[in-house]
Amino acid sequence: MPAGPRVLLEGACYHIMVRGNRKRNVFNEDKDFLEYLERVKKYKRKHKIRIYAFCLMPNHIHLVGEIQEKGSLAKFMHGINRSYTAYFNDKYGKVGHLWQGRFKSKVVIKDRYLLDCINYIEQNPVRAKITRTPERYKWSSYKERSLGVVKEEEILDSFIL
Repeated sequence: MPAGPRVLLEGACYHIMVRGNRKRNVFNEDKDFLEYLERVKKYKRKHKIRIYAFCLMPNHIHLVGEIQEKGSLAKFMHGINRSYTAYFNDKYGKVGHLWQGRFKSKVVIKDRYLLDCINYIEQNPVRAKITRTPERYKWSSYKERSLGVVKEEEILDSFIL
């Protein structure tokens, strides 16, 4: 059964999720995580998406972002996932789908729920027993957002704008 239409609101925040096909890993080494994050940077600029938080797990991704235009969310995710799939398949000699269906997105109200959502995704590595504390996991926004671990000259290129 096909998925129904997305609820898209200009200026709204979304919790965006996408999982590897058959729950398989989509990141095998550090370079893979970095490649995905480079694509997030590129496409967030192109489609004017503000990223407030992220967590890249070995087999799935969580992003919290704000869109300015209704059509930008699908274009943003399509660009990232299509280009990352091409990178991954080329690097590992694979063909076909990397992702399990289309990405999921849920509207996040800009109140306490937004902070709860961000905390939830940044705690993912702790719940998965990959690390004991979120600041020790290098593939999330926790350090940047909570601890301010960003060099002043990198602020404009930061994920969290």
